[in-house]
Amino acid sequence: MESLSKLLKTDNSELARLLQFSLYGVEAALKQALTKYPNDPAADLCQGALQELNTLIHPPTEIINIDSNLLDVLQLSPLPSELKLRRLQNEFSSDQQLALYLGNTQLQSQTDCDLWNEVQRKLLRVPEELAVSWRQRALIIAAEIGAQSDISNCLPLPFNKHENIYPGLKGSITTQGLSFSNVAQNHPQIAQLNLQNYQGGFQEDIYLLANLVSNCIKFIDIDPDLHHALNSIFSFDIMNLHSKPEHRCQYIDALIETFWRMLKAEESADSLSALRHWIDLDEAIHSLVFVPPADRFSWWGKMQQETRRLLKKVVQRALSEGHNIRIRQLSGLYADICAFSKDDLRLEIGGNPGEVLSCLRVYAKINEQEFPGRVLFRSSR
Repeated sequence: MESLSKLLKTDNSELARLLQFSLYGVEAALKQALTKYPNDPAADLCQGALQELNTLIHPPTEIINIDSNLLDVLQLSPLPSELKLRRLQNEFSSDQQLALYLGNTQLQSQTDCDLWNEVQRKLLRVPEELAVSWRQRALIIAAEIGAQSDISNCLPLPFNKHENIYPGLKGSITTQGLSFSNVAQNHPQIAQLNLQNYQGGFQEDIYLLANLVSNCIKFIDIDPDLHHALNSIFSFDIMNLHSKPEHRCQYIDALIETFWRMLKAEESADSLSALRHWIDLDEAIHSLVFVPPADRFSWWGKMQQETRRLLKKVVQRALSEGHNIRIRQLSGLYADICAFSKDDLRLEIGGNPGEVLSCLRVYAKINEQEFPGRVLFRSSR
């Protein structure tokens, strides 16, 4: 237990995060089992194990004695509610046009740094024209309280180019922005696959997919609004990855494994097997969603569409070998496409009633075999 406790307390450790999420899953499973089998001979032992897990995952808060001098200092410090960017918070939360794309626009951040990044992350989900307009507006509001745009201090995401995604701030508020970087490292489990040894015809595309998978995992770390709708994990609902840590672990594992299976299929030189695994990976990436889903013309929508662009190249390869391939991205009215989909999920928010909100998996016909797609759609009520 002592080693586990020390590992959990290690800062900036992927192993510590993995252990923490795994223990959350064990805790949830034991609680469910204890509810289902309350008279099991091991019920008392199970209860004791849960208490040990709770102590390990949620250590008691250390009590600090505050002397009068320290109390005076704390009273002089700004309270969480005293935000310099209060105007930005109020105007963003009351914007009805943003609400059409984001649903609830109430911001949860308690500090100016967190507020800036929360606003900027939400703007990645709205049409780019609206995002650009609001980003300029946010900088004007920041300038009023002595903060300026800073593109030199950004969290880097691996990609095939250098590009600022949104700026940080310097001056009266200092916080990081976000950028693409062609020298940033992929997620460790992707980097260890030794992609530089892959010599297939789709090498450049596979590097790009490795970046996209790594960025999906990074966004799970920084954006608590992300959900997953991956059918192989849970087919009945959309699950928040921040409040459901067991689903977070399962989704990340599934995403990495799907990428690995696609890579192995490429190495086999079987174009049909490779195509099926590319479709699976495309589904895994598109199953990382917001509620309501990001607009297709947003930064987030365009990033996910990169996998569909690459998928078309894989289809063309199979066609050139004489195979009969048909791929369809399902969109429009749900009533018009439901015959081509299966295990779809309904939302009560976003878009227009009766419309497809997001195509999670494309419909495919490979030679004579059909593979149904999967969508999120808005209830017609």
